[in-house]
Amino acid sequence: MTRSLQTDILPIKSAPGFFSRIARDFKKNRLLYLMIFPVIVYYIIFNYGPMYGLQIAFKDFNLRAGYWASPWVGFKHFKLFFESYYFGRVLRNTLLISVYSLIFSFPATIVFALLLNEIRNRIFKRFVQTITYIPHFISIIIICGIIVDFCMSDGLINDIISFLGGARTPLLQEMKYFRSVYIISGMWQGLGWGTIIYLSAITNIDQELYQAAIIDGANRFRQIWHITLTGIRPTIIILLILRMGSVLNVGFEKVILLYNPATYEVADVISSYVYRRGLQQLNWSYGAAVGLFNSVVNLILVVTSNRVSKKVSDISLW
Repeated sequence: MTRSLQTDILPIKSAPGFFSRIARDFKKNRLLYLMIFPVIVYYIIFNYGPMYGLQIAFKDFNLRAGYWASPWVGFKHFKLFFESYYFGRVLRNTLLISVYSLIFSFPATIVFALLLNEIRNRIFKRFVQTITYIPHFISIIIICGIIVDFCMSDGLINDIISFLGGARTPLLQEMKYFRSVYIISGMWQGLGWGTIIYLSAITNIDQELYQAAIIDGANRFRQIWHITLTGIRPTIIILLILRMGSVLNVGFEKVILLYNPATYEVADVISSYVYRRGLQQLNWSYGAAVGLFNSVVNLILVVTSNRVSKKVSDISLW
């Protein structure tokens, strides 16, 4: 009995410590750690470092006084935001634009990836991929400039509308058209880039499944429905969870470049409101409070969607 206890204890005592294992792994994979080091530094500086400044959301921040000397006011700025006229407007606009984008853009990338996968001519497939990837790499300022030119009364879109017998109208000056223009242009800009992950997931599907389906008499549609979509379902769910975590993150750059006083009622979102109040009006504490509210809601959404996905499909981020 004594010998067996000693033999069981000895490996535990001689096992290397946590830091020694890390050091040995670092020595073995030092090139991989070197590659990931700039990414870690980036996130520390631009994502985790700014969290220190979140305290100004609970203070009347004064630039001369600094973080610590500025007076503490608690939830004052949150109450001002919740009680303001703009709270309902920016929250409604943000949710509508995000939900519409999710409904139309998210399935569009999946369908486009499936269509690209069915193309057998490699040259044509690469040509289509290149053409659809290009908008993602174009500056948002240039993209918005193109959109503004196309949506003018004498722009390309109105030329097509006039040719079909419709009346010319400045689309970005009309509230009823702003969201449609924003969402459709977003689909055009990100459609090709959004298919990359799905195409990668499709290539990992076992080809023998398709051969077995052909033997069973399944046509191309049946193969896509029962094999391709089933094979990429985990990827779809993970990306949907991540997308749910950014429901309230409508980029202010595009909104600011496209909206105008005539469309504020339907175009003003949380991020553009934070930009105006926090930076243009130098109300940093108020802007920080609104931004913190936005982040907390996004965190709740991603945690909730992850938990629901885990219960329903047993697929989750963690």
